[in-house]
Amino acid sequence: MLFKKKYAYGKQSISLLDIWSVIKVLRSDFLTQGPKVKEFEQAICDYTGAKYCVAVSNGTAALHLAVAIFDLKNTDEVITSPITFVATANSILYSGANVKFADINLEDGCINLNEIKKYITVNTKRIIPVHYAGISCDMEKIYQIAHENNLFIIEDAAHAIGSEYKGEKVGNCKYSDMTIFSFHPVKTITTGEGGAITTNNKEIYEKLLLLRSHGITKNNSCFVSPAQFAISEQPVISEMFVIPDSDPGSSYINKSLYGAWYYEQQVLGFNYRLPDINAALGISQLKKIDKFIKRRREIVEFYKESFMNDSRFYFFSEPEYSKAAFHLFPLFINFEQLKINKIELFEKLKNNGLNLQVHYIPVYRQPYYQNFGFKFNNYPNSEKFYTIELSLPLYYDLNKRDLKKIVKIIKQLIVLSSPT
Repeated sequence: MLFKKKYAYGKQSISLLDIWSVIKVLRSDFLTQGPKVKEFEQAICDYTGAKYCVAVSNGTAALHLAVAIFDLKNTDEVITSPITFVATANSILYSGANVKFADINLEDGCINLNEIKKYITVNTKRIIPVHYAGISCDMEKIYQIAHENNLFIIEDAAHAIGSEYKGEKVGNCKYSDMTIFSFHPVKTITTGEGGAITTNNKEIYEKLLLLRSHGITKNNSCFVSPAQFAISEQPVISEMFVIPDSDPGSSYINKSLYGAWYYEQQVLGFNYRLPDINAALGISQLKKIDKFIKRRREIVEFYKESFMNDSRFYFFSEPEYSKAAFHLFPLFINFEQLKINKIELFEKLKNNGLNLQVHYIPVYRQPYYQNFGFKFNNYPNSEKFYTIELSLPLYYDLNKRDLKKIVKIIKQLIVLSSPT
């Protein structure tokens, strides 16, 4: 092993202020369903410019709810990218619709606009563009495609909290109906586990709140039934439910008590609540996001300078409309110039302290998705991308010495693997 220290592709950065923010909640009256969640949601709105935010237990939950608020049928279709984590596609299946994958751009890893158009049919209802590695998709053009075909847009910004599109924050929903974020520890900021959905549509917002917590509301202005809340000396009896028994000619009255305790389940919802402990960490982390992004972009520039002018390596060029927070730094390796393959190189890097990752195995390659008949040759760019991509370590706490070591390990192994 060249170096003893090990490096992962991603890692959280936790300060004493982060720890203290969590401790204060642990000492408070609310560990969950308290005020910190609303405070975190408002902080995300203030940062992104969106009107509404719903914090949830993780990014997958955010995707699920974003798709679930629509009544999709088993003939409906949703278009997304295959170069993403499986949760993006899974959220479509959870809602009973069908997944259609559109191939990507090799230049930035984002969904290809012409491929989107190719897969639109009369059954298409939604588009879920994925901001790969934090690089924004061209949302204005995707919005135009959606508008022409009466489609809703859900931005998968799991990689892109803090990224910008045309000078504005990803998540402001200027060109979409909703945006989802993930706050897993490898992301730019973390809540431990957590996610969020932003929107500018009040109706969508209220439906998300309902679905997040079992489909239950305690807001009396939203009740379906005429519940009464004043508790007096004589309990209020409501004779509102008439439930037929097995005899269609008879019925009985179910008398129920209604008071300040009353709540209604109005839809079939989920328990996707984010605890206050996690929200407090998110509030603290969000205060440092600009510092985190600045460092991530510095690391990306260091990598680019280190690997440029060598035909064995190449990397993304960021589109002019995007300023990425860079969740990932994908390094592309020209294995045609090497004597080893990707598997062999990956193992050698691991043995030398670089625990890297591949982002991603195209979703259609997964055994479960092969049951739907997807053909690899329909996605040539995704296939090529998968064969050449490795994600290098990218997180705030990497210093210059770390970065030099990482580059040295990679270059030494590549030189040893190159033909003489």
